Amino acid sequence: MNVQRLVLLTVVVSVLVARIDVIAQRGRGAGPAPGRTAQAAAPIDLTGYWVSVVTEDWRYRMVTPTKGDYQGVPMTPAAVAIADAWDPAKEEASGDQCKSYGAPAILRVPGRLHITWQDDQTLKMDTDAGQQTRVFHFGDWKAPDEAHTIQGNSAAVWEGGGRGATDGDMKVITTNLRAGFLRKNGVPYSENTSLTEYFELVTEPSGSPLLVVTIVTTDPTYLRQPFVITSQFKKEANEAKWKPTPCSARW
Repeated sequence: MNVQRLVLLTVVVSVLVARIDVIAQRGRGAGPAPGRTAQAAAPIDLTGYWVSVVTEDWRYRMVTPTKGDYQGVPMTPAAVAIADAWDPAKEEASGDQCKSYGAPAILRVPGRLHITWQDDQTLKMDTDAGQQTRVFHFGDWKAPDEAHTIQGNSAAVWEGGGRGATDGDMKVITTNLRAGFLRKNGVPYSENTSLTEYFELVTEPSGSPLLVVTIVTTDPTYLRQPFVITSQFKKEANEAKWKPTPCSARW
């Protein structure tokens, strides 16, 4: 492992440890002041193009893991039974190749993000891998009463800084999810799943911004405890390397 990668891993681990401590303490921040839009109140700028930095879980992210390789996921026996029956050919035949591109898993799929303001109270995130779109709603937005979807309904709030590592973060809670896969080899999550994410910016040793997203997946059906991971993304100058590709059940 080279020195640069070791330093990057140290930064990411520090953010994750601090984030777990914050989760345990439950709530350290507040939303924007009354009368201010989410865009105006943003403590950090998440907009732009970002590319995945795969510093861990290479064999689960860069290639499709083999059936039965579920290390690190606190699966229930019911989840193991479903994953053991995984068959990508059946997913393809059913036209449901996007099961591993839902909100709980999409940030683990190597690729690029494009984050923009849809309006002054709504942040949008597009992915080139799987061509997915997530929408983060701020303010008094209420989730509609509709069928569960692959990206669910996401409510966002800005949280202030205070830990010294960042200037603040975006906390997102996502519900109303359609069942899918945490990993491409059939590790399931159910429609009872809720997702809590923290989007933060840290500075790399080079001075470049690094987007670190802590992902907490809670599923009483298929997880014995919350599944906590982080994904990292480096800022890109423009859309030159943006390459939309469809979902795949195999790769």
